[in-house]
Amino acid sequence: MNRDAPARVRIAVQSLECEAIIGNGVLDEAGTYLRGIFSGRKKLFVITIANVRRRWGKQLMRSLSSAELDARMLEIPDGENQKKLGTVEALAEKLAGLRADRGSAVIAFGGGVVGDIAGLLASVYMRGVDFVQIPTTVLAQVDAAIGGKTGANLRAGKNLVGTFHQPRAVLIDPTVLSTLPERQFRSGLYEVLKAGIIGNEGLVDFLESVHLKQLREDSAELNWLISEAVRLKAEIVSKDEKESGPRRTLNFGHTVGHALEAACGYRRLLHGEAVAWGMIAAADIAVAVGTLGRDAAERITNAVLQIGPLPPINVGSATVFRFLGVDKKSRDGSLYFVLPRAIGQVEITNAVPIEAIEKAVQKVKRLSQTGARRSARHGRA
Repeated sequence: MNRDAPARVRIAVQSLECEAIIGNGVLDEAGTYLRGIFSGRKKLFVITIANVRRRWGKQLMRSLSSAELDARMLEIPDGENQKKLGTVEALAEKLAGLRADRGSAVIAFGGGVVGDIAGLLASVYMRGVDFVQIPTTVLAQVDAAIGGKTGANLRAGKNLVGTFHQPRAVLIDPTVLSTLPERQFRSGLYEVLKAGIIGNEGLVDFLESVHLKQLREDSAELNWLISEAVRLKAEIVSKDEKESGPRRTLNFGHTVGHALEAACGYRRLLHGEAVAWGMIAAADIAVAVGTLGRDAAERITNAVLQIGPLPPINVGSATVFRFLGVDKKSRDGSLYFVLPRAIGQVEITNAVPIEAIEKAVQKVKRLSQTGARRSARHGRA
């Protein structure tokens, strides 16, 4: 396999089919790709944050200008706490002031927060305008930018307001990850590990064997890893665009993970880190209900901690449980979990005793005080 070759992954959802294009240099060619989709008369509005604009903004805008595309860049503050309806409203007011119309398009140029907010903006401005994803973090490239989910947080919980709004294209350039802080890089790898556990054991094998420094320096290996994770998610969302069936398996680790994020006020944990703890909890629950062997659960736990140190969890279990009660995975009064049956195979169930959930959350809290620090001392990060 030539892992240096650019990859094109078809995302064939019912509402709008598109391609994810993955490879070094894609950012320089963004104008060429988008010129094939949009005419020069379409107004493009690039939503980003300051750090991305400073490092990569000129490169993107130069590419769009060279393709004779009319583009403006708009900034939002960085951070999960900006993922709120107020940010969408402020951006919509700016678009209106700049005379954006139904023929305009929004480009998300950043990580998962930018993608979710820009996508939500595109889905509701003028009752829906075209949208493009140009993700700049590992997490966004392998997960958040694929599948058309948009969202904003409420005080009551994460992503409780949102839409499905598919992008016209997803342009993924792993080169931009060279300036990504190490913690953010690791956070995205937890989502890659999630993809492996639910449907591609080869990704788990790879992450168990690779050194983080090696991965960051080897563009061919990194491109392959991102492409494989994108392929898996594209395959799942193409079968189930709006999460009524197989797509729900992508929530592995997210039920407890989202509760931890909310309980920590969206400040203590990055999203991938919360999912990492959530995957450990889900593996422990799977052992408790008899769907997973202890050896496999230990492999999942070790694979998570091997990627790198995780922040400790310093909130009470009662707070975590309060947010579990309003998680989107709760349907008809029942809390649903995605539980592993083996590496590469999961199931969705609501037949989980409350005692098993309580024990898993307590175990994760204990492990966060010991295992995370042990990983920081002895891990490969």
